[in-house]
Amino acid sequence: MKRLSRQRSSGFTLIEILVVLVVVSMLVALATLTLGGSSVRRDLDNEVEQLFLLMQTVSDQAVLNNTEFGLMIEEDHYRFLAYDQQSDTWKPSSERLFRQRPVPEWMVVTDYIENESPRLASDEDKPRPDVVLFSSGETTPFELEFSLVRERQSDGDYIHSIFSDGVLPIQWQHPGKPAVAEK
Repeated sequence: MKRLSRQRSSGFTLIEILVVLVVVSMLVALATLTLGGSSVRRDLDNEVEQLFLLMQTVSDQAVLNNTEFGLMIEEDHYRFLAYDQQSDTWKPSSERLFRQRPVPEWMVVTDYIENESPRLASDEDKPRPDVVLFSSGETTPFELEFSLVRERQSDGDYIHSIFSDGVLPIQWQHPGKPAVAEK
């Protein structure tokens, strides 16, 4: 006579699966809270990096096309202008890459621009850039500081800076790090 023996099937029980799911969800929640606190800083980093890269691109375009470009900074947006020699005016750049871009409401832009620097003349009622990127590769001396609105700052000042002395390439100063020059 043969006896049939029952083999116990191996696998996970429902309780074991639920315990693992609870532990994993707690880890995900902890990671979200830890990373979520600095999301505004990451957004600020991204916005400043975008402007820095755009300024480098515009500077390169100015040299390649032998055209003066300018950056006009308003309270709620910034845009690039191209100098039209025929009409002796600044006009918005026709390239889509250089279109008007909004300044987020959580970001503060403080500009320090040397007013005595030579600028191309234009009428007062027409757009006039704050920073000129000349076809020679030079710029008007400037410094732009980017920080968070005071209500959003949690631990001290977190300030990015984009600047140039007019002759040297455009540089980007990260908070707590040395400046990064244009390549």
